[in-house]
Amino acid sequence: MKICFATNNKHKIEEISKVLDGKVQLLSLADIGCTEELPETGDTIEANSLQKAQYVYEKYNESCFADDSGLEIDAIYGKPGVDSAHYSGSRNDQANIELVISELSNHSNRLANFKTVITLAHEGKFTQFTGIIKGTITLEMKGNNGFGYDPIFIPDGYAKTFAEMPLELKNSISHRALATKRLVDFLNNF
Repeated sequence: MKICFATNNKHKIEEISKVLDGKVQLLSLADIGCTEELPETGDTIEANSLQKAQYVYEKYNESCFADDSGLEIDAIYGKPGVDSAHYSGSRNDQANIELVISELSNHSNRLANFKTVITLAHEGKFTQFTGIIKGTITLEMKGNNGFGYDPIFIPDGYAKTFAEMPLELKNSISHRALATKRLVDFLNNF
């Protein structure tokens, strides 16, 4: 089965390609001729995921899936959440991380979770798959792997941030991996 992953983020494509393990032929937006920025005007992670999948499915007539992810931190009322990618006002990972660390400076509660929602658009139906991993936010950045908030997120049951872990380990336990496994299980039942 060929399916488009509706993202321009090469890190996400790399992560999901490894989880798919050849079960599905993954097409990029470039492969289907989509060069425009996908809409993300929803007020939830679920809404943004659905909006992107609907856009590609309806405009390009391609089966596809789209994801949206966010870091939800208890002490700051679930923020950055749906605004995770541009929390500081830009798409700069360093600036986003610095803002989160600053906002948590007076909080002892460092509980958080990463959440991914994948929406599959296939044969006129839209199905969502969610992956959540709980953890804590560090006081400083640690590690050089991964992207986004990976240098400040330690998943429950581990002593290292996502950015300190080998990519294979992170890919096997991450929120995106959990949602992708649910998507793959669904596709395998076709």
